[in-house]
Amino acid sequence: MSDDAANSVTLRFLAAPMDIGHSGSVDAGTVLEWVDKAAYAAAVGWSKSYCVTAYVGNIHFTDPVNSGDMVEVTSTIVYTGRSSMHIHTVVSSRDPKGGPETMHSQCMVIFVAVGPDGKPIPVPQFEPSTPDEIEQRDHALARIEVREQIVNAMNAQEYTDAGTAERVTLRFMASPTDVNWGGKVHGGIVMKWIDEAAYVCASRYCGKDTVAVFSGGVRFYRPLLIGHVVEVEARLVYTGAKGMHIAVHVRSGDPKTREMNLTTYCLTVMVARDDTGTAVPIPEWVPVSDEDKKLHAHARELLEIRGRAPGNRLPDHLLKAAGS
Repeated sequence: MSDDAANSVTLRFLAAPMDIGHSGSVDAGTVLEWVDKAAYAAAVGWSKSYCVTAYVGNIHFTDPVNSGDMVEVTSTIVYTGRSSMHIHTVVSSRDPKGGPETMHSQCMVIFVAVGPDGKPIPVPQFEPSTPDEIEQRDHALARIEVREQIVNAMNAQEYTDAGTAERVTLRFMASPTDVNWGGKVHGGIVMKWIDEAAYVCASRYCGKDTVAVFSGGVRFYRPLLIGHVVEVEARLVYTGAKGMHIAVHVRSGDPKTREMNLTTYCLTVMVARDDTGTAVPIPEWVPVSDEDKKLHAHARELLEIRGRAPGNRLPDHLLKAAGS
């Protein structure tokens, strides 16, 4: 790890063989775990207190990271609210023997500083001083309204058992190996679970190997505790020309009770791949029930909101329906 500036942290390490997942390269869930760890380091370094993940913005996954690659994850504070820190995070890698560096993904992560009682506390204010810092600050500010629109749309949508689309639920206990530095499950592990559930759902639907190309609006509502029962429910809500849009809800609760609380929600886009790793068309999902139609419209609404974000033109295969 190196500290490039007071508001920036870079983690450097080799991608290990155990980082390789079902895709044959490093899965999106592992990349998201790296993003969360680097952003956490930047947040704690800035606030000098324990911090929790509140939100992970749109992140596109491009070129794969392979075992043995030298990985760099740089997290930079670009804007601060009263207790929140907006952290621009970039993941890149290269062959350690030499060659060009490739940027794989970037996103905005929001952490909140909390005190011993778990309530938000003030953080030092970041004042941009260079043209690049001012541009990054303005970019973060411009996305606040879009993010609020996404969160409101997600909160307003109901999910019931009346849907007919492909759906899977993974259930397990949150184990001590999932613990973060505050004694709870850290956000990166939760995002890894989200990727795994989305993979199972998408692969069952299309009958092919799938991989995440996009995750958006990862909203953390409450902490997930070690020893709690965890449910990760993934449901197909929309298909594009190649992308399968999977809504994922993470719920948890004390095993001594039947109460399960929503902890995290996001929308992940998966694509099917052939033997060469090329994305291939997938069957169009046609909504049947009223629930299906509502979720289909909800997925389109989220895409359109994200498409209005500054500098965020979504790929055609995410926007266009199959057969269009």
